Amino acid sequence: MMQSLIIGFHSVGKASKLKYLLFLHQMVPFSRVWPIKQILTFFLFSATFNAAIRFLERMAEELGLPMKKVEVCPGRVVAVITWVGSRPELKSVVLNSHTDVVPVYEGHWKYDPFAAVKDADGNIYGRGSQDMKCVTIQYIEAIRRLKAAGKRFPRTIHLTFVPDEEVGGHKGMETFVKLPEFHKLNIGFALDEGLANPTNAYTVFYGERNPWWITVRCPGSPGHGSRFVENTAAEKLQRVINSFLEFREKEKHRLNTSECFTLGDVTTVNMTMVKGGVAYNVVPAEMDVSFDLRIPPTVNLQEFEEKIKAWCKVAGEDVTYDFAQKHMDQNFTCTEESDPWWHAFSSTCKAMNMTVKKEIFPAATDSRFIREEGLPAIGFSPMNLTPILLHDHNEYLNEQVFLRGIQVYERLVPALASVPPLSGEE
Repeated sequence: MMQSLIIGFHSVGKASKLKYLLFLHQMVPFSRVWPIKQILTFFLFSATFNAAIRFLERMAEELGLPMKKVEVCPGRVVAVITWVGSRPELKSVVLNSHTDVVPVYEGHWKYDPFAAVKDADGNIYGRGSQDMKCVTIQYIEAIRRLKAAGKRFPRTIHLTFVPDEEVGGHKGMETFVKLPEFHKLNIGFALDEGLANPTNAYTVFYGERNPWWITVRCPGSPGHGSRFVENTAAEKLQRVINSFLEFREKEKHRLNTSECFTLGDVTTVNMTMVKGGVAYNVVPAEMDVSFDLRIPPTVNLQEFEEKIKAWCKVAGEDVTYDFAQKHMDQNFTCTEESDPWWHAFSSTCKAMNMTVKKEIFPAATDSRFIREEGLPAIGFSPMNLTPILLHDHNEYLNEQVFLRGIQVYERLVPALASVPPLSGEE
């Protein structure tokens, strides 16, 4: 019955969909429909940050918890829902998620990417189904269940909902961590997003590669296209490209020949833009090439930049570079069993018979800004047996994986919020 009701959901307009969801709630057992209702509803509120904030305000009201709004930049609001612990002087636990998603190419999707269509196999299609509306709702529903069971924990729990993550976080978490409102949260440990895992294991990320977006500028002698002009920009450009791509091949070889390495353990290099020239018959006075580099926290970043300087010097006279983005964070979170936070996380996963695979995150999330503040943060999305489809066409998450994730957080949140007082907290 639930299958046919949810399929019917997609034939009506947005206002009617909300009424339809309420009807769904009345017709099907609460424990199964309520979380699905919330993620379906969340897909409707994708046009603006304001709509997402209104949705979160309603969730906070339903949970009976206060919500604070912090405008970190004009039009960019961080929402914080707080469940105060029995010992609020202790360091808190943060459950972080972001409210934005990446754009879509609707023509490549099976279904409307903002309609949350659920197919016959239970796969819920929609932009953000993996990144990361699922985790947002899983946090909320886990808290709902724990409160309904009359639970309360020593440590305060903050649910933070942050904008701008998908475009670098500059108007979101990067600014938020510098504000007094962030420091007043008194954070001891944070959970943030991770990635799906196609196998039965769950991937856990304890650090991230540093994104360097670099443009190399190659000036040269201009001239007529009919002549052998010396010292051209194109010749210098070729040497620069060769240096970067030769290094790329070495790193690719390291990854492919080591059973121990994952993508997060090596430096990826991708040439993303080339610019230059004004006409077919004019040798350009300058050509530029841009690269997207992702560098593990284990790499000496100062030495790596010296390598780039050497490549530019070899390429020719007056070759320079500048950064559009240059992160220098080499912090990573301890994953030794002697660490109280990691032990609480890992032992709870073990008790649920979950296989945990520790990795360096290959891209970038908001947790890098939290780690830069000297705070431990783990990237984790409870999505096993799921292809990695974030930012892809036809992004989906299976209903059963989604519901299982709520159960996972039902166990993880109490474990983390019950970590005994640490040194300096008593």
